[in-house]
This record gives sequence, C-alpha cells and structure tokens, in this order.
Amino acid sequence: MQDRAKPIRRRTYVRPLVEHDSIIWSHYTVKDITAIEAVQRRYTKRLPGFGGLSYTERLKRLNLLSLELRRLHADLIYCYKIVFGLTNLSPGDFFEKAPLSSTRGHDYKLYKNRCYTTVRSTFFSERIVNTLNILPADVDFSSLVSFVRTVRLVDLSGCLRCFGS
Repeated sequence: MQDRAKPIRRRTYVRPLVEHDSIIWSHYTVKDITAIEAVQRRYTKRLPGFGGLSYTERLKRLNLLSLELRRLHADLIYCYKIVFGLTNLSPGDFFEKAPLSSTRGHDYKLYKNRCYTTVRSTFFSERIVNTLNILPADVDFSSLVSFVRTVRLVDLSGCLRCFGS
C-alpha cells in the first residue's frame, strides 16, 4: 500500500518545491535548468516500465511537460494577468505596449527594452517580452482561460534553452 502512495506523494510534494516562485526567480543558466530538470528526469526514469525510454519519450507517455516549459507557460500566464489588470500590479511598472506598426502576430505586443547586463535581462519583465511577442495570431487573448488553453498548443521549443519537449 505504501508503494502506491509514493508516486502521488512525490508529485504532490516535489513539484511545488521545484516550481516555487519560478516567475520571480527563474533559472537562466543551462547548468541550473539541467539540475532542476534532473529531478523530474530521475523520477520518471524510476517508474516501472520507463527506465529504458528517453526523457522525451517518458514525458510524452506520461503526458508531462518539461519543467522548463512549465516555467515558461507560468511566465506567459502571469504576464497576461499583469497586462490585462488581473493582478494588483500596474502594467506600466513592468511593460510598455509596443507601437502597432507590425502586421504579423497579435495586437498585444510589448516593447522590448535594451538590457546592458545579464542580471537585468533575466528579470521577469525583460525575459518574457520576446516570448509573448512571438506568439502567433491564433492565440486567443479574449479571456485568461482561452489564453491558457491556446498558448499550451503553441510550439515554444525555440524559446527553451535546454529541452525542446
């Protein structure tokens, strides 16, 4: 009976620890991303019948996303909440709306400030702008639920540093 509870317990207790405050403090070095991803990699490899599969194949069969991709989705969702006033934060403190000179993509593009230091470029308000701006026009910005549903269908592998799965 205890063996059955282990996978549920680990998923319930480990994932929140690994993803805690990822919007504020996100890993940006390949070394850190790989170290955090190794937690999920080790766990999925120990599941019965999954030891001989590649990490990408294990994620597909378990219907899981890489932790890096989960953090990127969390960043996009929080950015949406700020831009559309669903938080107590002022959008003007974080973002500046881009001028509508582009004919491609969606109408909610943000202006990308120039960063002169690596530290500044890893701030939430800087690192998420490029990803938000490359979202295709078919992403639905009409509501948070619609945004979450449609952004999960977008291939964001080009935005990931380590794992394109």
